[in-house]
Amino acid sequence: MGLFVAALPRSWEMSLGGLLGRSALVFDTRHARVARENLARCFPELSEDRRRALLKENYEHYGRMVLELAHMFAPIPGHFRSYVQRNVEIEGYEHWEKARARGKGVLFLGSHIANWEFAASIGAIKDMPVTIVTRRLKPAWLHAWMEKVRLSVGVRATYQPRTIPTVMKALRDNGGVVFVMDQYMSPPMGEPMRLFGVMVHTLAAIAPLARRTGAAILPVLPKREADGRVRIIIEPEIELTDDDKADNQRLASRVEEWMRAVPGQALWAHRRFKDVDWSDRLAPP
Repeated sequence: MGLFVAALPRSWEMSLGGLLGRSALVFDTRHARVARENLARCFPELSEDRRRALLKENYEHYGRMVLELAHMFAPIPGHFRSYVQRNVEIEGYEHWEKARARGKGVLFLGSHIANWEFAASIGAIKDMPVTIVTRRLKPAWLHAWMEKVRLSVGVRATYQPRTIPTVMKALRDNGGVVFVMDQYMSPPMGEPMRLFGVMVHTLAAIAPLARRTGAAILPVLPKREADGRVRIIIEPEIELTDDDKADNQRLASRVEEWMRAVPGQALWAHRRFKDVDWSDRLAPP
């Protein structure tokens, strides 16, 4: 499959990925049900037809992402690096340069929007020392292969639950560490935060870690355009207050804004809202 996608023009890849996603929507009933429920709860103001169209768009995104990730398996030396360089661009690089000049490292606020592997990879290719905080993959051969490809473009990884030593070293070396904040995170790492009007457990480590280390917090939004280009938008630094809980809520709210801005490219098939009472929904802030 890696060889197959390596031979595809980007426009063909976009079209074929859309077809693959629409097919998955028919057969992947379990994840489609989760995505459908999430969209209905998060966007009650939309009509049923609009949510149905949004679900289709979301699955077309998944299909395209599968083909994009398949490039990581092309057995051609240097292929994934050149593929990323051709199709991915960074905006807001100056925010990284300004934050790194302080010498305390950078915490990137990320999400599973568009293609998160692209975001880390283009950053590393552009001379950002990037470490991602993630989980080990199964089976073991898949984990080993993904780690090898990530390292080939300069992306390092640290794996839950023992991530703190690697994170602290990366910050001491004035590098960047990527945390994603759009997934369910159980206690003690997760704390209740408001997302789409309900309180749900969300990663609570970023604000306290930034305060402890002096690292800057830079939000990063990946966004795939209609022509296939993927823009990685580094936003200005989020300034901290003296309240960790309030600061973490601001970060969670920023992620919600992204999910509302590009809903077709968010990870709605994930069970993000576990143990949530939607009847107790709060009014928008």
